[in-house]
Amino acid sequence: MGDYTWGELQSILIMQGFAGFSLFAVFLLMALGLSIIFGQMKVINMAHGEFLTAGAYTTVFLSTIVSNHAPGFMPYYFLFAIVAAFIVTFILGWIVEWGLIRFLYNRPLDTLLATWGLSMIFQEIFRQTFGAREASARMPEWLQGAWMPTDDIFIPIAGLFLLTTALVMTGLVYLMMFKSRWGLRVRATVLNRDMAGAVGINTKRTDRMTFAIGCGLAGVAGAAFTTIGSVSPSAGQLYIVDTFMVVVLGGAGSLLGTLVSAFGIAQAQSIMEFFLSGVFAKVLVLLFVVIVLIIKPSGLFVSKVRK
Repeated sequence: MGDYTWGELQSILIMQGFAGFSLFAVFLLMALGLSIIFGQMKVINMAHGEFLTAGAYTTVFLSTIVSNHAPGFMPYYFLFAIVAAFIVTFILGWIVEWGLIRFLYNRPLDTLLATWGLSMIFQEIFRQTFGAREASARMPEWLQGAWMPTDDIFIPIAGLFLLTTALVMTGLVYLMMFKSRWGLRVRATVLNRDMAGAVGINTKRTDRMTFAIGCGLAGVAGAAFTTIGSVSPSAGQLYIVDTFMVVVLGGAGSLLGTLVSAFGIAQAQSIMEFFLSGVFAKVLVLLFVVIVLIIKPSGLFVSKVRK
């Protein structure tokens, strides 16, 4: 840091902070879905990253179709792509829960191994369908460029849109979990599955819907991811470990914990990676997470459960 003036250091910290916001948005969108699946259902879904990849490829596919056949729709397609990514991964998640996950509840090790194998199957399907090379979605003009509050600070417009999308989705998940009948069914099933079934809640359908919504959120993360990077068949694996760290550090099932831990991990990685190597920065973040979990094994925010 000694090679930088104070003004340069301030600009670097601000730009890296906003770069961290983009990473935070991807972590948050991924972790929201994983928090629902892992935190509420106790399912370790190692294929969660592949739902991000599916959402990203959905966006790339729509980008190609619009560019070649309806270029006049290009300024508007990305908003529809986000919805399409959610729908595609929601349906895919519904099928996966019906065909695989429903047989593995209360068997965490089996779930981990099965979804890990599923992730490799998905990667090969993506590789055979879209090829092994990276693909990028064409962004509309309003997502290109940067906002320059000063001559030394460049803040990408895409990053601001990504952050806004993540916060809006967080608000929607909160409303769904705590202000809707579906959220009431989910919380009742988590607290006491037998009693929930006794009062008329279809717990199997609630499980399937919960898993599908969690996968749909990962699809939205994939659509958002295309604004900051290109997608490859193994793109989802780049984020799965960090996403699990976010969920575990924040406290499984805690939306507030997911929000806080996603912000902290993303900002720490973004700023430290500028001054240190990427691997060393990840090691420091992981060391911090381990220390916190030693002190607070349940994470930063523990969901209160009535005994």
